[in-house]
Amino acid sequence: METSERLVQKIAQMPRVDLGHFPTPLEECPRLSEALAGPRIFMKREDCSGLAFGGNKVRQLTFTIGDAVAEGADTIIQGAASQSNHCRQAAAACGKLGLKCYLRLARDHKSILQGNLLLDNIAGANVEIVDVPFGPELDVVKYELAEKLKTQGLKPYVLAAPRSTALAAVAFTWCIAEISQQQQQLGIDADWIYTASVGGTQAGLVLGTKTLGLKMKPFGIAPIVWEGKFDRLRTAANNAAELLELDTQVTDAEIQNTDDYIGQAYGYLTPECIDALKLVAKTEGIFLDPVYTAKAMACLIDHIQRGKLGRDDTVIFLHTGGTPALFAYQEELVADL
Repeated sequence: METSERLVQKIAQMPRVDLGHFPTPLEECPRLSEALAGPRIFMKREDCSGLAFGGNKVRQLTFTIGDAVAEGADTIIQGAASQSNHCRQAAAACGKLGLKCYLRLARDHKSILQGNLLLDNIAGANVEIVDVPFGPELDVVKYELAEKLKTQGLKPYVLAAPRSTALAAVAFTWCIAEISQQQQQLGIDADWIYTASVGGTQAGLVLGTKTLGLKMKPFGIAPIVWEGKFDRLRTAANNAAELLELDTQVTDAEIQNTDDYIGQAYGYLTPECIDALKLVAKTEGIFLDPVYTAKAMACLIDHIQRGKLGRDDTVIFLHTGGTPALFAYQEELVADL
């Protein structure tokens, strides 16, 4: 078993770039707990990570772009949904570091020049909306673009699985080490950590808690239906363990993740997620995002109301950011006002 100090030392040996404000705060949410008549709730504020309105991808990009720079890349290629938080933070990171950024975004129902897509353009990324679904087919587009850019004398680096998810798991193993130290400072020992994830973020939480022997159990809320998600999560965690030279091995039995709060599809709001978003804003002055954290909070609220979590429990909610996307969902969010 590792200590948080030794784990941080191992992580510090990975190639990285300085992008964010770390450690991010871990703060209590007493009015939210009171409103829910539930457990003691703390929030890990990855939305306060500094770069471009913050978010969990700032921590991840610390290592993925660090990997790219170590390989001599001068160009970053990324692609996802049109309102991708990852793409917005990648564009900003490239601006900060003097790298070129190419984004290929899947056309969808929110391909409007608002929210994250607006920020991508303001940050100076080369942005193109493509008629290719978000997922493996979009990765093909990214790699084809990389080959084209090489002929123009550029040195591109493609952000894509499995490398990016393994490095994301490294990043959130680091996050767990931070949380472990913050728990000691606050005098708490959380039972659970809830987050919206179906990839490297949750993989790192699982790897980190097991490596440090923490009582805290990660619970993931999927924002999208992802075929083979347990294989994806396990592989990311174990690839990260290999990169960090840890003896820890993660099994499927140690991964808890639900699809129950996705709703109609990725990127479509649910009544419960809108209610959760508004409750947190009203009680704590914290804005969740509509696609990820609001659905994760809807799950946490449901678990409290159904008695899965009691008043004697302590839970950490990992706020993964994404708040600029709120502005692309104006119609849905004000429909009942």
